[in-house]
Amino acid sequence: MTTTNESARIVNMAKALNEGMDVAFGLDERVILLGEDVADPAGGVFKVSKGLSEKHGTDRVRSTPIAEAAIVGSAIGLSLAGYRPIAEIMFFDFITVGLDQIVNHAAKLRYMSGGHTPVPLTIRTTVGSSRFGAQHAQSLESWFMHTPGINVVVPSTPADARGLMLTSIFGDDPTLFIEHSEMLFNVKGPVPDGDVRIPFGVADVKRRGKDVTVVTYGPQVAVALAAAEELSAEGIELEVIDLRTLVPLDMQTVLESVSRTRRAIVTHQATKSVGPGAEIASRITEELFSELEAPVVRIGAPFVPVPFSTSLNIFPTAETIKDAARKLCRVPLSMT
Repeated sequence: MTTTNESARIVNMAKALNEGMDVAFGLDERVILLGEDVADPAGGVFKVSKGLSEKHGTDRVRSTPIAEAAIVGSAIGLSLAGYRPIAEIMFFDFITVGLDQIVNHAAKLRYMSGGHTPVPLTIRTTVGSSRFGAQHAQSLESWFMHTPGINVVVPSTPADARGLMLTSIFGDDPTLFIEHSEMLFNVKGPVPDGDVRIPFGVADVKRRGKDVTVVTYGPQVAVALAAAEELSAEGIELEVIDLRTLVPLDMQTVLESVSRTRRAIVTHQATKSVGPGAEIASRITEELFSELEAPVVRIGAPFVPVPFSTSLNIFPTAETIKDAARKLCRVPLSMT
């Protein structure tokens, strides 16, 4: 049951995720975490599960062999047996090893059983950045947005991470929960105590503005907010929308915003080519074509592998967003 709690503490996202799982463990003995090195003393490669096995036991927090297909397959089996498993895949790239089980089994079992077989499974995974190289830094969320039957969650703040984690664990459908290790795990913010959940499919307007709507999620939220702050001094006010979940997708909030600003930018770290922004931009155009003052701008990574060298950054920056917003605002609003 979701509770309300006015108290809040300042913690980083890694701690908020840990707390979300800890609360879930305490609420339901069917919650189990499994993955590579998730039990203590390691507590996961990024220490997100640190202390959980000491508190809840190694029968519920289980370190596994380096075998992503086995992790995902075991977690699906546990969910079918009545448990609420959390499967950790160390890096998003490695999820490819268990892809068949996720998209052809976990995502389809409820549908194929006429609704009689829920799959309450949370798959946690991390996205890195340039320093992890081409096989440890891919943003593959659009693959799963294209797969009916699985939720896709990408939090940008500690409070969202904690609340969305609880919603994911206690939902009855599989959820892919994407965490950005390098840019967000150490970001701090206020989080509430207790069982406070954030519903899926509800975007958060992180900043109000009148000139351009910026639609984004995950690590790009902070980048967009930085661009908005700097552009404000120039008289350009960006409205920044954090989607929080890509499936379900809160297009209503997006469309309401763009109908007012009449200009839109969609940005993410995934490649621009066939990225989530393509779907969002298309839907904005379909719904608001006659109201737009300019085409929707998509900003994403170029269609290249992620380089290891930090000097070869390919991810969109605040400057990229600022330049796009300036160009959009040179188009005068019509007098209609």
